[in-house]
Order: sequence, then structure tokens, then C-alpha cells
Amino acid sequence: MPKKLLFVCLGNICRSPAAENIMNLLIEQENLGDRFVCDSAGTGGWHVGAPPDKRMRMAAKERGLNFVGSARQFESKDLQEFDLILAMDRDNYRNILSLGPQGKYADKVKMMCDYCQNHTDKEVPDPYYGHADGFNHVIDLLFDACGGLLKSLKP
Repeated sequence: MPKKLLFVCLGNICRSPAAENIMNLLIEQENLGDRFVCDSAGTGGWHVGAPPDKRMRMAAKERGLNFVGSARQFESKDLQEFDLILAMDRDNYRNILSLGPQGKYADKVKMMCDYCQNHTDKEVPDPYYGHADGFNHVIDLLFDACGGLLKSLKP
């Protein structure tokens, strides 16, 4: 049975779809596709059905990556269905936990940056209102964190 990973940010158009796509790439490179299932969601529902943000897709394309996906909102049933839920920032973390019974799922909700191997950031910053360099930083940060996450999950 594959391990189910869910990446969560605010709107599910920048950080969490980037994490999902990067993690899928790393899983594919290690030939571990049968061991993991990745998805992403946002705590807010403003962008439901939308593809990843155009600026995030452009930053990815400059690195030869193709970010795909369709935004969806995080639901309380995700707490049961996923083995590991990765929050991009502390607000996302609190919002995720608020949807479950007191502390019941706390052990499966983690901060994405806890898996960074080189970066010292504690949160993945939201690039939405920033410039192109913010999107590039998020991609760098997520490659680092996803690499550490995969290392921690590998059999």
C-alpha cells in the first residue's frame, strides 16, 4: 500500500502544487512510484479548479520542469485519508489541525521546512504577492525539503 502524502498551503496554486510536482519528480527519479501517492490542497477555497499560478509554472519551466495540477480545498477527511500532511507555514499548520478532533491527527501533520537539509527557513514563504525571485526561492527550498522528506521515508 503506497504512502499517501498531502502538501498544503493557503490557495493551492503556488507552494503546495510546487511541492507535489517536485516530490513526484524525485520519487520518479528514484523509481519509487509504486510506494508513494502525492496530492496537494489549500486551506482556502478561492482558487478551486485553477492550475498552478502562471508565475510558478514559468519559474519551473526555466528549470525544465512542468508543474501540473488543479487546486482543491483541504477537507477534514484528508486528515484520515493521508499518512503525512505537510504544511508550508505555521498558519497552514494551525488551520489543518483545527479541522480535526483535538490533537487526534497532530502526529501526521508536519512542517515542510522540518525536512530541509541545507536551507534554514522555518516556513515556505508565500511568493504570491512578490517578485519572480520569490518563486525561484520557493522552488529551491522545496527541492531541499522534498529531498530530505524522501530520504526520511525511503525504506
